[in-house]
Amino acid sequence: MIRLAALPLSVLLLATAGLPIAPAAAQAQAANQAASPSQLVLDNSTRILNTLESRRAEFTADRGKLQAFMVGEFNSMFDRDYAARLVLGTHGRGAADADVKLFADALADSLMSRYGSSLLDLNARLQVRVKSETPIRGGAIVKVASEYLRQGGEPVPVDYLMRQSGGQWKVFDVMVEGVSFVQTFRNQFDAPLRQKSIPQVAADLRAGTIQASTN
Repeated sequence: MIRLAALPLSVLLLATAGLPIAPAAAQAQAANQAASPSQLVLDNSTRILNTLESRRAEFTADRGKLQAFMVGEFNSMFDRDYAARLVLGTHGRGAADADVKLFADALADSLMSRYGSSLLDLNARLQVRVKSETPIRGGAIVKVASEYLRQGGEPVPVDYLMRQSGGQWKVFDVMVEGVSFVQTFRNQFDAPLRQKSIPQVAADLRAGTIQASTN
């Protein structure tokens, strides 16, 4: 069974779905705006697996290119400011947008720094299957249920919660084997946020004195 440590990897899989090349990124964005949530999950997950396979040697030799690959399209597929507000929970009520963005950026960078290299260990022969697309709250939110098919192993269920933002479907939560990204980090950061302000906790994430972890 893939445990909680796989959760941020699944976030990165979808969030880093496109190549950081301007024409291709523009074409991908136009396609994303027209695609259904389930099609986005399937297309982007498949693309990342193919890209890792074709550029594995390049990324292994130059981790900076891997980092650029992840950062390049992160904002296009993952609604990290909205996700950050959910992670902050009660601590984010009434918080300034600028403070939430500080926390969102620090959390995203911490995850990519901590787990980004694990993308290179991913078996590119994985296959992605979308099982269902379920509208929630009158269609304002959509849950896309998928699974990763592994050779010689049980399928790994990965569900995505998505919402419209800027005319495009974006992911704001990922659940691996039923375990929520948002809930995991809400629990993890509750104690620090009881003691410090949001900008202070963001600064601690930047400094590495607090690390986003799914262990």
